Amino acid sequence: MRAFIFPGQGSQAVGMGKALAEASATAREVFQEVDEALGQNLFKLMSEGPEDELTLTANAQPAIMANAIAVLRVLEKEGGIRLADKADFVAGHSLGEYTALCAAGAFDLATTAKLLRIRGDAMQAAVPVGVGAMAAILGADREKAQAIADAAAEGQVCTVANDNDPSQVVISGHREAIERALPIAKEMGAKRALLLPVSAPFHCPLMQPAADAMAEALAAVSLQAPLVPVYANVTAAPVADPDTIRALLVEQVTGMVRWRESVLAMFAAGVTDYVEFGGKVLGGMVKRITPDAAPVSVVSMEDIEALVKGL
Repeated sequence: MRAFIFPGQGSQAVGMGKALAEASATAREVFQEVDEALGQNLFKLMSEGPEDELTLTANAQPAIMANAIAVLRVLEKEGGIRLADKADFVAGHSLGEYTALCAAGAFDLATTAKLLRIRGDAMQAAVPVGVGAMAAILGADREKAQAIADAAAEGQVCTVANDNDPSQVVISGHREAIERALPIAKEMGAKRALLLPVSAPFHCPLMQPAADAMAEALAAVSLQAPLVPVYANVTAAPVADPDTIRALLVEQVTGMVRWRESVLAMFAAGVTDYVEFGGKVLGGMVKRITPDAAPVSVVSMEDIEALVKGL
């Protein structure tokens, strides 16, 4: 069995999508459609930067999605591969869940781009700059990371935001609490603890205003049942019902990204092959979670051509 998986924030880079757009009219169409949906030349920003502007949450989220969908569309249109024929499930990391839903036909491309722009803006606006922070705890599992967060909280928000893999957990919350967590992590046996270069404390209760904004935005758009079930970040379980998907996407804004559990659940369901579109982040996590899995990352035209031969 096979899952198509889609990366989250942090996988953006200046130059993303440029070579693919030069090689493929299909990719150019995707980037043009996203530009039109947003009323912005996002593809120029993706191709040329500046990096600090691309890294802004409101730009990074639709950019990462557009890049992954462009790779998938080239595979489908030029490689003659249908997602419904070759994937048993889809999943994505945080914003990648929206990409996964777009890939599986639940949202159209323009709607996905607009939702991610709203999501990025709302997440940025939810907490004043400097009030929140996130940190990666390396060499600690979720239980240990939560214990570190609890010890550092002191009445402030400090909680596990991303359970990425057995050796990498991200915590999120008030900046003072996150900064207190760094030395505590060392004391409690973590290998490293470092602040992440993000502009807001994602996936924690401080994001409630953004969750409210997404509830409103998601209520106003059309959402079809996906072609294949999507593994939801907040439940680490497959879902296909549109109303349930809507509710889980709202919950996802403040909830934990249960990526490690999602991969374990897919593996338990029989998934051995994981194809990551538009990034080279999740493949490594998958391998650390399930060493017997076979992840492959598909970014370039050469990657797509190799995948077509293998599918």
